[in-house]
Amino acid sequence: MAENLRFRNPELAHNIALKIKSLAQNAGKIKICHVCGTHEWTITHYGLRSLLPENVEVIAGPGCPVCIVPAAEIDEAVQLAQMGNVVTCFGDVLRVPGSKMSLLEAKAEGADVRIVYATSDAVEMAKHEPNKQFVFFAVGFETTAPSTAVEALGNPPKNLSFLVSHRLIPPAMELLLGLGDLQIDGFIAPGHVSAIIGLKPYELFPRIYRMPTVVAGFEPIDVLMSIYMIAKQHVEGRPILENEYPRVVKPDGNPRALEMMNKAFTVTGGNWRGIGRLPDSSLQLRESLAEYDARLKFNVHVEQGKDILLGCECHLVIIGKIKPNQCPMFLKACTPEKPVGACMVSSEGTCRVWAKNVAVQD
Repeated sequence: MAENLRFRNPELAHNIALKIKSLAQNAGKIKICHVCGTHEWTITHYGLRSLLPENVEVIAGPGCPVCIVPAAEIDEAVQLAQMGNVVTCFGDVLRVPGSKMSLLEAKAEGADVRIVYATSDAVEMAKHEPNKQFVFFAVGFETTAPSTAVEALGNPPKNLSFLVSHRLIPPAMELLLGLGDLQIDGFIAPGHVSAIIGLKPYELFPRIYRMPTVVAGFEPIDVLMSIYMIAKQHVEGRPILENEYPRVVKPDGNPRALEMMNKAFTVTGGNWRGIGRLPDSSLQLRESLAEYDARLKFNVHVEQGKDILLGCECHLVIIGKIKPNQCPMFLKACTPEKPVGACMVSSEGTCRVWAKNVAVQD
């Protein structure tokens, strides 16, 4: 509850919460959507929803980069591992379910699957073991895409290739606005992604969709301030793009990172787990880097993947239509120890966050 806040400066938090309540008291329902796993962790871990008036709700959108990797791309990684390649990936990718198995299950059956902490780790492994073929499974949003681009452009060893599964956030935000049965009155845009892409990609939301949009940092006060800023815009009927996180996010983002991404990737359509195919939402290596494209190099072919298992409602959690505890499997058949859906796997997954902080949920 509000009396048990576990972060610094609770008095400031209470003052912001009072301002939100004062703004929203005659405003009707205000539903705000964030698209960042770290924002959900902050909101849930610190019990920020308990500070908000009943008519102000914050829902989680598709902000977990691991959760939205389609099963077909997990299947591709598994297929590459079963071919005898060394597949490297970040740790939270290991248990994401594919159509038949996860990379962890492939590893249990004898495939060489290794955890890395940076793209450069895969490069170094390939250099030290030149007789093996290595694949880096490149998962993530605009936050991690620059590191993949840097290594792909940096003349990597010939025995290394990339299975690219990078996705772009703004197209997913736009998709949410097209769902007729999902009310959204404002967006909290992710700070990490925005540090790379800047503010311009969000300009269409207030301009075209009349949607208040605020880029926010990750401290509890950051999130509360962004909610206040959105509520103020909503009440005043003045949707604009605001930057609550100027200490990190600059209007132009990170020009060098954007330059490297542009040199390494082209933008194409891509499938998102629980959502389907979104135009202009996926990155693929440019033709000039085709020799490092694992799909082309090893002629990878996967049929349509199976994203959601029977009974799992992860797809509805991903787009914010339901809360994790409204899924019949939550903390029953699906737990952090034995996840069924992708939302329970990653530390940024909404179900995983709620499972680890269930005591502060309403």
